[in-house]
Amino acid sequence: MHLLHLLPLLPLATAWSPPSYPDLALIWADTFPGSAGSLPNEGNWNILDGNLGVNNELQTYRRSSRTAQISGGTTLQLVPWRDGSVSGGWISGRVESKYTFTPAAGRRTVAEAVVRFGGNGVETKQGVWPAFWMLGDSIRKGTPWPACGELDVLETVNGVLTGYGTMHCNTSPGGICNEPNGRGSSVGIPNQDWQRWRIVWDRAPGDWRSETITWFMNDAQFHQISGSQIGDAGVWASVAASPLFFILNVAVGGNWPGYPNGNTLDGYGAMMEVGYVAHYSS
Repeated sequence: MHLLHLLPLLPLATAWSPPSYPDLALIWADTFPGSAGSLPNEGNWNILDGNLGVNNELQTYRRSSRTAQISGGTTLQLVPWRDGSVSGGWISGRVESKYTFTPAAGRRTVAEAVVRFGGNGVETKQGVWPAFWMLGDSIRKGTPWPACGELDVLETVNGVLTGYGTMHCNTSPGGICNEPNGRGSSVGIPNQDWQRWRIVWDRAPGDWRSETITWFMNDAQFHQISGSQIGDAGVWASVAASPLFFILNVAVGGNWPGYPNGNTLDGYGAMMEVGYVAHYSS
């Protein structure tokens, strides 16, 4: 794809700016500036506070710099902690963008982030579930999940170096996206350090059946879904032609990873760190 020119391997660093790409204009980004220990920019993000009661997850999200903080090195750190004062015994961080975007007809749209994970060993991450993903903004207006549409750019579970990219849509259980599992694929992650995760909507063809959504890690494609595979114009529009917002979070426990065990460690070694989130358009 001419759009996605190879970049050199990302250096180990703690200061990030969204890259420049030929044929793409940067529309919106957050590079997480600010002093160490401050909250993320609440002009850009809703910082969740409370237990959402989904997926049998344990964590209570907190609007606290203990769980969602600017590092001082232009990164965001989302950190899970054991906390016996809350039901479930864990607190963690989740931010949802106030910014929304709609992949434009006739264009290519790119959303990406650069992410690394805390350095604790895999054997200490049972139950830890970090993610970079998007929901259809219609969920904020009452459309239920999964009809609102969901695109998971990156999820990992239990510290295993496998990244999952998934589309959720239509209805649950079953439906076009085989809910609650969704339509997904996976890729091996080289290490816990910085990798660039991207999703590309190609709406240039002009016919929704020929449009595609494609997942990449460091420019390597690992998943793609076309409109013709979905086979329903309205369902495709929920993920490819409707407003979406970004979510960054670290969940703990739940139906997919299972629960923490006695070896599970909390704190910065279990965090997800984000260098930037960016939206581009051709």
